[in-house]
Amino acid sequence: MALISMLMIAMSTTAQNNDKLLNGIVTDLAGEPLRKVKAYIKSPKIYTVSDKKGRFGLTEVNDDDTLHLVYKKEHYIIPLNGHKGVRIKLGDQLNAISEADEKLVYIGYGFVKRREHMGSTNTITREELERTGQTFLMAALQSRVPNLSIISNSVPGQKSMVSIRGIDSVYGDPTPLYLIDGMPVESLDGIFVQQVESVDIIKDSNIYGARGSNGVISVQSRKH
Repeated sequence: MALISMLMIAMSTTAQNNDKLLNGIVTDLAGEPLRKVKAYIKSPKIYTVSDKKGRFGLTEVNDDDTLHLVYKKEHYIIPLNGHKGVRIKLGDQLNAISEADEKLVYIGYGFVKRREHMGSTNTITREELERTGQTFLMAALQSRVPNLSIISNSVPGQKSMVSIRGIDSVYGDPTPLYLIDGMPVESLDGIFVQQVESVDIIKDSNIYGARGSNGVISVQSRKH
């Protein structure tokens, strides 16, 4: 129930946090998803690739940016015209058809994929979390993740301070970006280990833009 409640809260606030996000789906002209389509904005060295459902996501995308897609050595250029959710059909002779899909804006970071240059990532499975003997996710992570610090706050109503990259200053906020199934949430407090399928700990990456500057704890919920 905790995961469901947190996702409902996240969905109500995600649109406010998506100013720089782009979510897209790429298919062929018949509507069949295309996988391993390379997508980037300014530099081909900073890119993502579409998954088996043709989904891809990029961060730090401005309204006047142009999307570049590379598929089977062909290069497609698609003006975004400020849209943050797009469906794209790729055809022969570099033909591409794109249309806005604003529903894709509300999925948060769900389509953002790992990139080769994303940095240090530690994936922890539910089985590994269960072996810690802890009931709650954050306590299990603290037992499992090196350098993960949780400093309890004695002030009622205030969250504990969490850091996965170290605390450089007592005045700085080291809080990482929390994601549940790609949706940003304020906290992972109260999440049970049994509700989780896996957790990605990302300590060094700009894949999520400025919001992920302190690292990212990305939770994949268990599907029953």
